[in-house]
Amino acid sequence: MSLALPAAAHGLAPLRVAAVQAEAVAGDVAVNVATAATAVGAAAGRGAQLVVLPELFLCGYDPETLRARPADCDVTADDQRLEPLRQAASDSGVAVLVGASVRTSNDATVLALLSLTATGEVTLAYAKQHLWQEERTIFTPGTGGASVELRGWPVGLGICYDGCFPEHARAASDAGALAYVCPSAYLVGSEHRRDLYYPARALDNGIYVIMAGLTGRCGSLEFSGGTAIYDPQGRTVARVESGTGMAVADLDVSVIRDARLINTYADDRPPSLGGRHVMVLDAPNPEYR
Repeated sequence: MSLALPAAAHGLAPLRVAAVQAEAVAGDVAVNVATAATAVGAAAGRGAQLVVLPELFLCGYDPETLRARPADCDVTADDQRLEPLRQAASDSGVAVLVGASVRTSNDATVLALLSLTATGEVTLAYAKQHLWQEERTIFTPGTGGASVELRGWPVGLGICYDGCFPEHARAASDAGALAYVCPSAYLVGSEHRRDLYYPARALDNGIYVIMAGLTGRCGSLEFSGGTAIYDPQGRTVARVESGTGMAVADLDVSVIRDARLINTYADDRPPSLGGRHVMVLDAPNPEYR
């Protein structure tokens, strides 16, 4: 990543993003699609141009159900159950990113983000690369990063655990992303970690970070939400404190520029930290080894 913004970024108009915090029903794609479609309409009513829904929202995040009922949980880009959500995106004229269990053309199952354009086209946009615990028994990890572009804004994609690895957001930023979308599903009790990772990724890279969190009970699990949008200095600009709702904010390229003038990490980072030595301080004569 360079400290300087790309020339094309200077003229970008603000992008209004809505991060949705919602409850999902385990294994019921039709119900969850209906909830997502309603949220898209509500977000469009608030002027959103991009709507982000939580990790595995379309099938619900419940490993037991995912394993026992894959036919109910998995979707494909042409799945007819997605029609109400396609229609909502098309009617509202917004783009949507939503978490799903996706069956690919080579018969793999990936923990994915589906993208829906304002014309209702559905595409597998990204497959999660860093799988967490039980996810590794259900899904095939993604093999590469991904970004989308909307109204000229390059947006890097991650899912939950991806955002816990600084190099994942860094790779998106190095590729030109000015924002990083990372929908998630955090269990109750992990709020302390959830609220550290994503503002840190924003500050690390001088980019916006959008986290849409699953909330409430899904199958046997209870989720804690945490939906928020963070600015390029890691400050919260919009947040859903509890229950369901949405965080809405305008991404402003001038805020990115100002943050990078203050925090010059990109220019100050050496290409290598070189080797490492160890001094044994409790040796008779302190020495390096």
